Amino acid sequence: METKILTTSKEDIAIAARIIRDGGLVAFPTETVYGLGANAFDEDAVARVYEAKGRPSDNPMIVHISRASDIGQLTRMLSPEIVSLIDNFWPGPLTMVIKKRPEIPNRTTGGLDTVGVRMPDNQAAIDLINMAGVPIAAPSANLSGSPSPTRAKDVIADLDGRVDAIIVGDDCRVGIESTVVDLTSEVPTILRPGIITAESLEAALGKNVEYDSSLKEASKHVALDPADGVSESDFQPKSPGMKYKHYAPKADMLVVEGRREDVAAEIERLKALNERLGNKVGVIMFEERAFIEAAHDFFARLRDLDNEGVDMILAGALSDTDGVGFAVMNRMLKSAGYNIVKV
Repeated sequence: METKILTTSKEDIAIAARIIRDGGLVAFPTETVYGLGANAFDEDAVARVYEAKGRPSDNPMIVHISRASDIGQLTRMLSPEIVSLIDNFWPGPLTMVIKKRPEIPNRTTGGLDTVGVRMPDNQAAIDLINMAGVPIAAPSANLSGSPSPTRAKDVIADLDGRVDAIIVGDDCRVGIESTVVDLTSEVPTILRPGIITAESLEAALGKNVEYDSSLKEASKHVALDPADGVSESDFQPKSPGMKYKHYAPKADMLVVEGRREDVAAEIERLKALNERLGNKVGVIMFEERAFIEAAHDFFARLRDLDNEGVDMILAGALSDTDGVGFAVMNRMLKSAGYNIVKV
């Protein structure tokens, strides 16, 4: 397949929108990460997304809309909580999981009766959805399991020849995927942490917001495989990133956790040891409270180290007591396959 490389000009976005309407696949920039889009109501097009990414078909997609009022195409559920979150955080990096309308294909939602919806804060994305005239289902525009793409060159490296078009825009402003909050139960529950924190959601809603139990286990460095005796084959994730291995670089990766000076010393020790064994080692170490910078740079750093051909990546853990730090650590631990050492 020949992939069209497009710009963010209105003329090129019109070409991309026609591809979406015709059942094709278009990778496009958002403020979080690049997405791989298809018509959310076209079951065959959505199936092509799974195929292009090598993505498990029970992993639900997030549906992107260009106007808040378009949420009515996707759900009959419009509660005061939904309205409050729209008013406070849309357009922006917040996905709401809500009850879906029956018209949405099961393939789009991973077989669930819920759908994740968000309105991106990126003009090229908004223009694409507007011109296509349909909501766009879009997971991250990478091969499944590899680091999420925050730059057009990362998308091209993964998907050139596998999709119909790639819109080349700016580097993504946020750098990690949207916060996903489930609004289908009495207590709003974060299924995937992001730049919009539990504290921010609580302030907007005026009520307690919880983390999904799988995230609580992950914060203890326990793998996010289903708990409570549910087998992986039976577990149905309500949000992307809850079930399968994610964000993994090609290199082996180890996260070092502890007091900052101890972490730095241990990373230097492990780096020297591995280099003596002939391994090429890359290091990811952010400033102590540079959580926003870490969110912006983490996936790009993984990609760059892969491109440099390193054999091992040593990463310094961030504090997960901060909401954004917790979100970055969620990605970091998954990237390392929960391979962590405490010092």
